Amino acid sequence: MSLSEDADPSEQRAAARPAAATTQLSRVTFNRLELNRILNLYGRMVADGEWRDYAIDFLKDRAVFSVFRRASEVPIYRIEKDPRLARKQGMYSVISATGLILRRGHELERVLLVIDRKLAVV
Repeated sequence: MSLSEDADPSEQRAAARPAAATTQLSRVTFNRLELNRILNLYGRMVADGEWRDYAIDFLKDRAVFSVFRRASEVPIYRIEKDPRLARKQGMYSVISATGLILRRGHELERVLLVIDRKLAVV
């Protein structure tokens, strides 16, 4: 690749790596409001001594926020965002450690109530 004096080097660098740019765009992520709501819940549960660790995975087809009681265990809850289900059952779901879908819906706030209510009852 030769550089001419008129060419902007940043444009040529961007053209040289189109695969990396498309990889970033093809991942499902939580937006700022969704992540804020999840982390608020997480902070309250940590303060109550229920949860100790978390992991966030941004995959090609879904975003997953996993909650752990201890770092060495399997997640006790997974909060998933799957845009393919947005027009069906809803793109948000809370899944237990056994794989049981506790709640699914179109609004994250309502889906997270399944975890919030369990704390209130105890």
